[in-house]
Amino acid sequence: MNSDSDLPAPGAAKEVFVSGPAGRLEALVAMPKTEMPPRGFCVVGHPHPLFGGAMSNKVVYTLASCALKAGLVAMRFNFRGVGRSQGLFDESRGEVDDALAVFGWLRERMPEAPVVLAGFSFGAYVTLKAAATVHPQVQISVGIPFGRYVDGAAPPPHPGCPWLAAHSTDDEVVSYSESMAVLRGYQPPPQIATFEGAGHFFHGRLTDLQDAVLPFLQQHLPGR
Repeated sequence: MNSDSDLPAPGAAKEVFVSGPAGRLEALVAMPKTEMPPRGFCVVGHPHPLFGGAMSNKVVYTLASCALKAGLVAMRFNFRGVGRSQGLFDESRGEVDDALAVFGWLRERMPEAPVVLAGFSFGAYVTLKAAATVHPQVQISVGIPFGRYVDGAAPPPHPGCPWLAAHSTDDEVVSYSESMAVLRGYQPPPQIATFEGAGHFFHGRLTDLQDAVLPFLQQHLPGR
């Protein structure tokens, strides 16, 4: 039987392996540095596995850090075939199942907790697809790709919750104009945080990204 006893102590982090549909998934779960009960938990998805994406990515780390500062348990993980996660790349389909497995691991340990789904690039697309099953309280998407960048399918459904989409106008990997055209087609559209000169990977601009994400989380998370 699972319980919250295998979660780390306040302010600590630990490596765990989650049973996923294609084998075990390597993950890192961290607890906020407070004696108060966590406000919920956050699952963070990483960039494209075939282009070096992993949970160690600095934007992914920043999203997890924002979650911790907002009082959430933060869980980064490697999609199938990345790092010590088993399985093979599956064009976002299996990766959605990976995200749901990580969500399920946390849900077993925090049955009533509010949920945040967050992701960067490919991971933003995967967690947006996962939202249709998870029904999160907050959605965070950074540099999200659609269409030709991922599986070519129609955009995923609206997550049905407060949603922040951050993107740089000079993104050299995922077209800002293409993503904005899709995002502004949602009803209602997400709140959009536009950056100038941050590129796709937010080199030197991670603090600016945090300054957009953290207040959004604090504003929209349910109270303790």
